[in-house]
Amino acid sequence: MSLRILCLHAHPDDAEILAGGTLALLAERGHKVIIASMTAGDCGSDTRRPEEISDIRRTEAARAAAMIGAEYVCLGFHDLMIFQDDAARRRVTAALRKHRADIILTASPRDYHCDHEATSLLVRDACFACSAPNYGTAAFGPAPALTQIPHLYFVDPIEGVDRDGVPQPPQFVVDVGSVMETKKRMLASHESQRAWLQRQHRIDDYIDQMEQWSAKRGALAGLAFGEGFRHYTGHPWPCEPVLEEALGTELAKAPL
Repeated sequence: MSLRILCLHAHPDDAEILAGGTLALLAERGHKVIIASMTAGDCGSDTRRPEEISDIRRTEAARAAAMIGAEYVCLGFHDLMIFQDDAARRRVTAALRKHRADIILTASPRDYHCDHEATSLLVRDACFACSAPNYGTAAFGPAPALTQIPHLYFVDPIEGVDRDGVPQPPQFVVDVGSVMETKKRMLASHESQRAWLQRQHRIDDYIDQMEQWSAKRGALAGLAFGEGFRHYTGHPWPCEPVLEEALGTELAKAPL
């Protein structure tokens, strides 16, 4: 059965860094993949104006998504301006209703960046709201309510730890060794970020850094490279392991 998977993270390149390999594997298996970012990355430069860098980053994100036959969309928030309020929740709910995904992948609720954490909580609450018809989202689009709450999975935080360095262990790790070259090409599409990350994050090569993080995550399950996930199963979210089943036990492995 073909599934619809929406990966909604905060900024362009977050999905590629933390779940690009898994998204590539799902696309290979014939599932519909949509990569979405809350913002267009308007603060991701110290040499270009917000409108200019946003246009560049949307183009880069669309190019990366196209490498696996995925669609890219941006929800139109601004960097460092993602907050938990009713307008934001309705906008995210409208996006979930529009794309009607069976599985939602989103940011970890504990991460180094305020935009990541706010995105995680907004998506969690929007998953609950998207099947409540009386929660109106017409101002953000005409899509009707979903018939049920979609499956929700949290991707890893950066480096697998929260802002205080506390480990955030995954429930399972996906073997992405066979698609690491694809993941690297997807991330390389976000070329505007190289100089910015060198200055702001003090990362000399963000692709090498991603590869090191993926190797550390993979090692938890005896793999060369991996990406970690946690299935959110709070009441009344669905609990069936649909992402694990879509990937197969040969790819979705519990930590050792």
